[in-house]
Amino acid sequence: MRCEQLFNEIYGKDAAGIAFAPYRVCPIGAQSDHNLGKITGFAIDKGIHVAYGPNPRDDGVVELQSLQFAKPVKWSVNDPGERKGDWADYLRGATWALNRAYELSKGICGAVEGSLPIGGLSSSAAVILAYLEALSKANNITLTPREFIDIAYDAEKNYVGINLGKLDQNCEVLSVKDNLLYLDCADGSYELIPESPKMKPFKIALFFSGLERCLTGSKYNQRVDELRAGVYALKALSGAEYGKFSETNARDVSFEVYEKYKDRLPAPWAKRCEHWYTEFRRVEAGVEAWRRGDIEEFGRLSFESGRSSIHNWESGAPEQIKLYEIMRETDGIYGGRFSGAGFKGFCIALIDPAKAGFVQERVEREYLKAFPEMKGKYGFWLCESANGIAADDGLRNEL
Repeated sequence: MRCEQLFNEIYGKDAAGIAFAPYRVCPIGAQSDHNLGKITGFAIDKGIHVAYGPNPRDDGVVELQSLQFAKPVKWSVNDPGERKGDWADYLRGATWALNRAYELSKGICGAVEGSLPIGGLSSSAAVILAYLEALSKANNITLTPREFIDIAYDAEKNYVGINLGKLDQNCEVLSVKDNLLYLDCADGSYELIPESPKMKPFKIALFFSGLERCLTGSKYNQRVDELRAGVYALKALSGAEYGKFSETNARDVSFEVYEKYKDRLPAPWAKRCEHWYTEFRRVEAGVEAWRRGDIEEFGRLSFESGRSSIHNWESGAPEQIKLYEIMRETDGIYGGRFSGAGFKGFCIALIDPAKAGFVQERVEREYLKAFPEMKGKYGFWLCESANGIAADDGLRNEL
């Protein structure tokens, strides 16, 4: 791996270990977790690697270099400082969050490598989790899967400032290869559902639009606030106790209440609610299709999820929307959608492996016909489902 080579070039010695966290995809359930919805997901066999040094630093200094970003970064484990708006804010946040749970004294030197461009595969959660593994080992701390999830969430929400849920962290920690993760974000309960013997073969295809994105510079937080405002209004309209706005979640209000009062909501709020409530039902229907081994129906629901993201959540750059439209018209693709929040980045699809060559060629041809300036930036990868860090580290029974 290139991160090992970079570490050797910088420090003149070999790395002692490589921490890894996978990226994730969410076929159905997007823009739902932050309001305690249900999600489906897989970890995939690509992700973030952190090569770290043989000796923890007694001075408590963290020193990191990324293969994706030129500027090295440095801070103390006891005082990572304020956000700086750079690539390392997620790792400063991870240091801050881990320090809230455990006393830290040892720092690390490391080199960070992402195997794919940034944009919708939850590279932020993956880099936090891989870094947490390295920093924890340096301080003789063994984190449980739940601690990995909660500390990574704390870092991104309360330090970086993203109004996210726990979809990303759960997928990247709890997933098991060849199983669908079915997670209820209201209580953290989950099920790992194996592929049915009746299911047709599939692989996970990644289509990169050529546009990288960061949630802190997108309309992600605005969309979440609009959903929450709609739910807050539904509580008031129905005569329910509505409490604090910041503690309001769509899961608190039934679909029946939404149906009764939705026409009284401002249009943006109504659209955000329409996505959340219909996505909740799509997840439940998708899980039943998965249990039956019906990959076509599961894929159709993923396509419907993508359509709702465009028309109800109102996310997606023109390039990403075009990719989605091409996917819908391409034989061999069971279903797919934007990956992540849908502000630039990737589209993902479940495809027939026998038609992978055709899918790759057609999507690229049609996309570059529409956006020729993306030649050399657009990318395609074919992936498998993979284990999360709990399965790889043998920690699953400690949850």
